[in-house]
Amino acid sequence: MGWRQFKNAEVGAHLKILVTGADGFIGSHLTEALVRAGHELRAFVFYNSFNSWGWLDHCGEDVRGKFEVFAGDIRDPNGVRTAMKGCDAVLHLAALIAIPYSYHSPDTYIDTNIKGTLNIVQAARDLDVAKVVHTSTSEVYGTAKFVPITEDHPLQGQSPYSASKIGADQIAMSFFTSFGTPVTLVRPFNTYGPRQSARAVIPTIITQIANGKRQIKLGAVRPTRDFNYVTDTVAGFMAALNAAQGAGEVVNLGSNFEISIGDTAHLIAEIMGAEVEILTDQVRLRPESSEVERLWADNGKAYKLFGWKPAYGGRDGFTRGLVETVEWFRHPANLVNYKADRYNI
Repeated sequence: MGWRQFKNAEVGAHLKILVTGADGFIGSHLTEALVRAGHELRAFVFYNSFNSWGWLDHCGEDVRGKFEVFAGDIRDPNGVRTAMKGCDAVLHLAALIAIPYSYHSPDTYIDTNIKGTLNIVQAARDLDVAKVVHTSTSEVYGTAKFVPITEDHPLQGQSPYSASKIGADQIAMSFFTSFGTPVTLVRPFNTYGPRQSARAVIPTIITQIANGKRQIKLGAVRPTRDFNYVTDTVAGFMAALNAAQGAGEVVNLGSNFEISIGDTAHLIAEIMGAEVEILTDQVRLRPESSEVERLWADNGKAYKLFGWKPAYGGRDGFTRGLVETVEWFRHPANLVNYKADRYNI
């Protein structure tokens, strides 16, 4: 199916889709949602000798066995091209995302995030893939110069991670401007929910409290974030996939609600019925100029182009999302997978 045919196809048409990073937090939820929507899925997972499919090993019973798995490495162009053959669309989520890890291993971020993205768009161009949805991040904006942050906000690489994502975004969009490769760039703000790694702040808070800690170790608590519940982020990807327009566009996916890390911790403690004290753990602090102090999304463009808006928006929506997240993490079978006594970079 070429791009013109894709544009004219009915919304909800059956597609063969490659999802990279399908073994991860957002990717596993997205894979499940696409299978449930009736698409033919090929899940690109990171090859390892344990034959682990990451979170897809724990996917819903209703989707188990209903998708194809391709084990490979996004850094390898031949593997990427092989995985993409016969696909109508690719949703590219595979990336290294931990900011602290990027401080001491930046080279891996260049290879994975920039070269990996190049492999995706090059293969998409050569194979005439009808749509590429590339995943950006709100971290590329750095500390907000104005709020709410629109897609026209300047890009600021305040960490090696965010710099690598800026590079990946530019590579992706350059293939649209140079060759007409149908790339849509979605820029999720801080996604949270079940399955998220403990390197992120919300699982860090929940798992410490769930394991009986009442002195909670955190880094900086004054920065603000725009948290997006994972089902909203997934819905945004699906809206971008289904939309007839969006090629060459950058689109924020955010809740349009701003809250500090400290207030988030206290809200989680309230939901979990715990009295907590927040301790500053020096090892968790980012270098001063690297810390992103404020993020708050303008999500108007997503609604205009895709008809997408968050179901978990505002403080009430954030609270509902946290309740669902806490419930998942509290389950013993899930909590046991997290090392709450260690700092996960």
